[in-house]
Amino acid sequence: MVTGQFEVVGWDDTVYREPEAPDGTTLSRVTVRKTFTGDVTGSSVAELLTASGGTGRGYVASEVFEGTIGGRRGTVVFQHGGVGDESGGETFGNIVPGTGDGELAGLRGTVSYRHDADGAVVTLTLQP
Repeated sequence: MVTGQFEVVGWDDTVYREPEAPDGTTLSRVTVRKTFTGDVTGSSVAELLTASGGTGRGYVASEVFEGTIGGRRGTVVFQHGGVGDESGGETFGNIVPGTGDGELAGLRGTVSYRHDADGAVVTLTLQP
């Protein structure tokens, strides 16, 4: 397992569906830029599709990471998402097989993001 901290340094949101009713659903496309430190060091650009309505929300993302993971340098793609409401949420994520280059070629596994008392944390569980 490899962990790092991250910071969102850019957020560009474009709504493509406005709700028709006060409790309706809003759909957006979002470009998110992040920087990473720790055992995951570098930067990324993610394209998200988001949905929010009433008390629920969800997103799916494709994220291109460039930098170092556990001392190995290169580029790789993460795909992740999540859903939630006021009672909690669930997230999921994977390293897309075959997308790594440089020393990250062949990288496989899962990716998860969380925000807690330790701040914003990314965790990669790598497969052999």
